[in-house]
Amino acid sequence: MTVKSNYVTIKGIKDGLVFLLDDECDLQNLLDELRYKVEHSHQNILTGPIIHIDVKLGKRIVTEDQKEMILDILKQKGNLLIRSVEAPLAEADQPQKDKLTTISGIVRSGQVLHHDGNLLFLGDVNPGGTISCSGDIFILGALRGMAHAGAEGKQEAIIAASYLSPTQLRIAEIYSRPPDEWEHRESSMEFAFLRDGQMQIDKITNITRVRPDFNVFKGV
Repeated sequence: MTVKSNYVTIKGIKDGLVFLLDDECDLQNLLDELRYKVEHSHQNILTGPIIHIDVKLGKRIVTEDQKEMILDILKQKGNLLIRSVEAPLAEADQPQKDKLTTISGIVRSGQVLHHDGNLLFLGDVNPGGTISCSGDIFILGALRGMAHAGAEGKQEAIIAASYLSPTQLRIAEIYSRPPDEWEHRESSMEFAFLRDGQMQIDKITNITRVRPDFNVFKGV
């Protein structure tokens, strides 16, 4: 099978690859070319160690099933770690910012992961790494870098982690205490929140005291 179209553009960035997918062609043609390039071409950049990739669908509106079809092709390569997918929202998905998006990987020193909405991150944030979200941040892993929740000014946002040992926390425009004040504390399964304009830390089991309407299944 030979694919001569140019519906899929792969660009290298500082910390990974960006897949730019044509938003006007037939979806099946797009899938065919994506599969061909992943399986047969660009092997010089698609093989080797773990590569973080960002997928950009342009103006193409896709259903969840269609998005999974695209991601399933990329997941065939075990070293391609999908970091983000950018696509416009279908009308049925307009409350998307209130949903919980899951991303897995490692945020290493010098890397910044931005997300619009609530984020469940499966992995570690190393010292020097940063996660920034407009909504809540939940990390199933160690937070040893910086996390900024409520980046657009949402003071009700929270930051939770399996292991909370950050270099800095920020919610809206409020910063946490200096890093040396994090020493000599139990730091497993905790979350940060704002109370009267001050950063507070508590056990994750007490999250409903701060957010009575919190529903882990909705991510809000």
